[in-house]
Amino acid sequence: MDTRIKAVVTSSMYDISAMGNNMSSDERNSMITGLSEQRWTDFENGMPAYARTYPADAPLTEFPADLTGTNIEWWTFYAMKRGWHPNSGGAFTNTSSLSFANYSLLNHIDDISPRPIMFITGDIAHSRSMSEEFYEMAEEPKELVVIPGAMHIDLYDRVDLIPFDDIESFFNEAF
Repeated sequence: MDTRIKAVVTSSMYDISAMGNNMSSDERNSMITGLSEQRWTDFENGMPAYARTYPADAPLTEFPADLTGTNIEWWTFYAMKRGWHPNSGGAFTNTSSLSFANYSLLNHIDDISPRPIMFITGDIAHSRSMSEEFYEMAEEPKELVVIPGAMHIDLYDRVDLIPFDDIESFFNEAF
């Protein structure tokens, strides 16, 4: 939204609004009703409800046996020593997703583009399709960088995988 920004690089981009916008109408209405009721409960309690996803007391040394799918990737970072912190519970307040229910981030790609945009993703990142979808929607100039062997979380802290030279070149060319 800030027009002073002249170029954008996104690494491990995530369209969090897609979670609430990929439901059927009945599912969405049920979610909104439940979350609206939770807001009253939060008001009455004087604070929002928050359900931790990851342990608060210490990082795990092994995954819970019932983890599947993308949860394995999230837990690899947030629940293990690599990215664990006692203040990083891994969840929003119970009603946070309500704010994403009325819009899609994809509706506003043309507000950013045609400013130069670089999308960086991993070839095994569960979020790769999000970067690719936004890349297809963006106008030139744009660049898609896919890092071999990288998961979504690897582009948080794996300095051996993050393409710093490509980012520097991109910004130098953009200005």
